[in-house]
Amino acid sequence: MSLDLCRRYLGELIAFPTVSADPNLDAIDWIAGHLEAAGAEVEVMRDPGGTKANLYAVLGGNGPGGILLSGHTDVVPVTDQDWSSDPFEMDERGGRLYGRGTCDMKGFIAACLASLDRLKAAGRPVHFAFTHDEEVGCLGAQALVEVLKTREVLPAVAIIGEPTMMQVIEGHKGCCEYTVTFEGTAGHGSAPERGVNAVEYAARYVARLLDLRRALMARAPENSRFDPPWSTINVGGLHGGVAHNVIASRAVLEWETRPVVPEDLDFVKRGIEEYAREHLLPEMRKVAPEADIVTETIGEVPGLTPMPQNAARDLVLKLTGGNGAGVVPFGTEAGLFQGLGIDAVICGPGSIDQAHKADEYVSLEQLQLCLDLLGRLSGEA
Repeated sequence: MSLDLCRRYLGELIAFPTVSADPNLDAIDWIAGHLEAAGAEVEVMRDPGGTKANLYAVLGGNGPGGILLSGHTDVVPVTDQDWSSDPFEMDERGGRLYGRGTCDMKGFIAACLASLDRLKAAGRPVHFAFTHDEEVGCLGAQALVEVLKTREVLPAVAIIGEPTMMQVIEGHKGCCEYTVTFEGTAGHGSAPERGVNAVEYAARYVARLLDLRRALMARAPENSRFDPPWSTINVGGLHGGVAHNVIASRAVLEWETRPVVPEDLDFVKRGIEEYAREHLLPEMRKVAPEADIVTETIGEVPGLTPMPQNAARDLVLKLTGGNGAGVVPFGTEAGLFQGLGIDAVICGPGSIDQAHKADEYVSLEQLQLCLDLLGRLSGEA
């Protein structure tokens, strides 16, 4: 019965096109209605623009020792992807449910909602955190954490339901994203020395990032469990210029770093900021005093650090029968909750290999395993 309910809820969630660039309020209101009907105390926290919201709810009273179930409501775009069916209308084929967000990560949210009757019989509070804009820097979770910092009572453990094929994950790297805008001056391409070519300076900035990337490989912590074992840097996009024969007056660079340890983030930021300040900007301003390099921090999300003592890991290993916890290269909101002093673990239905792709899917078998975990969780709470 709960699997049929989970399938139905997932289909309704998929029908909300909650791409990160668009509002998620309809989906949040729909989720809130189910939680309120189950007797949960529900808070809807809108972002400053009023078009996005987090949902935080507590079932069973806000006492100590609670369990937090967490997931994000936003999904990545489907633009230029070749889907076999409508990505926002769930399609069932061969024991798989297809649609944008089925595994990343509305399948987990649907399983939580389908398990409310069992969870509300738990012996300790069950908290729910469903956030916005995880895919673009965990913006919703960062705002939620600031609210939770003011609360006297927090959950003791957190389960973040990102797709792990229901394997228990106790660690991942951080994810820090930046957009850098280079402002130069235009001019005729026949006299490049008379302008400040923003694309050229952005390219030099990228070259310095690649130098730092090589240096990070030599800084890999001993016995690192990650793959690759070192902190990484990726250049995601470089946009600028208007024509072959015009000096580019503006360029926008998008890049990220995924630190294994916080010290690597400091190393990268210090290295690139010094290079821009001491080398690039002086050269640019010799030609045009108004030239500039402006960095916008999109998000600096901490990693989930494997800890010797982790009650969430131990609880989920017991409930799943797992014999060990792993680490993953992708980022989640788990480190933000860990920063509040909450023991955190990642475990959810579906595979990250299906996330962000055309024909994203989650199997019915994976959803059933998730429902089984939540059912056993209610008995352990």
